[in-house]
Amino acid sequence: MSAAAAHITVLLKEAVDALAIRPDGVYVDATFGRGGHSRAILAALGPQGRLIAFDRDPRAIEAGQALAAQDARFVLVHEPFSMLGEVLAEQGVAQLDGVLMDLGVSSPQLDEADRGMSFRFDAPLDMRMDTTRGESAAQWLARATVAEITTVLRDYGEERYAHAIAKAIDAARQGGDIATTGQLSALVEAAVRTREPGQHPATRTFQALRICVNRELEELSLTLPQAVSRLAEGGRLVVIAFHSLEDRIVKRFMRDHARPPALPRGLPVREADRPRPALSLIGDAVRPSAEEVAANPRARSAIMRTAQRTAAPFAPVMERRP
Repeated sequence: MSAAAAHITVLLKEAVDALAIRPDGVYVDATFGRGGHSRAILAALGPQGRLIAFDRDPRAIEAGQALAAQDARFVLVHEPFSMLGEVLAEQGVAQLDGVLMDLGVSSPQLDEADRGMSFRFDAPLDMRMDTTRGESAAQWLARATVAEITTVLRDYGEERYAHAIAKAIDAARQGGDIATTGQLSALVEAAVRTREPGQHPATRTFQALRICVNRELEELSLTLPQAVSRLAEGGRLVVIAFHSLEDRIVKRFMRDHARPPALPRGLPVREADRPRPALSLIGDAVRPSAEEVAANPRARSAIMRTAQRTAAPFAPVMERRP
């Protein structure tokens, strides 16, 4: 079975149901992948509906070309989803009825050895979602300082041996670049003294470097305000995260914009005159069922959150810490 064929869309029905699709609505699938969510959205749309899908991965774009050619309601764009505003302007779209974001890495990206995202294969250390732009993980490691590597491994991988791994990388690269996944994996295994049962010593390092190289958290933080600002009243924002750092950003963003805007302390305002929040939270966070996890173990860490646009004006707010 090919990697593309093996890809299983996570929370497929739950995500499409959460969008509450209007037949004539305009929607965005921010991460086309292999098109599972997009096809389900198109199936729920009527003849006047529209779907604009994004993906950074050239192979995902290639996989979606046939669908784009067959369905005039569908546009597939080779851009990161942080380009949402610019792409919507180019498409002549002022408002959206829903945005779906399925975050993280796809199964094909993990399962295709030459992408360099997995320690299961010895391959070039690339890790880029978009192999046509930016620097690879090998290039970043060749120039980053020990302090920068330590910070990335600690903050993005929650790796407690971050400094030891960074020093091992620095020592190894004195003899030449770390160019392959096998080299990096072996370095990490030698530097990590203990690890949780069942977890490969390099898991957190590979995750952290992938997040760094692709600027995944920055992309998410840039895109959430763009999505909400373009949602029509009643439009839905649905986000599926697979990592605690991603989910934390989504949870705080939705929570903060589902609260009334802060007013100066002591300002006398009647409750009826208080500013209203731009979002309302829809239901509780949703996780895959036991049956879905059994069929697709990669779904086990998924968590989906949904918010709906209100009639209140949207203005980005500073993140409020718990």
